[in-house]
Amino acid sequence: MIEDLHRGITLVLYQTTLLLGILAMPVALAARRLGLTLPVRPLIESAERTYERADGGAEGR
Repeated sequence: MIEDLHRGITLVLYQTTLLLGILAMPVALAARRLGLTLPVRPLIESAERTYERADGGAEGR
């Protein structure tokens, strides 16, 4: 039960991170024109790894 809750929470956080990344795209493109970069990709990759680790426990079911 706790594992299901943990997996569900990590899924919601992962999806929220993806949404924020998509919404930040115009800002990131404008910043890139100014020579700046936003650390969106590492944030999404970190959330993805966390979700995959949490979802790994469900494979045995």
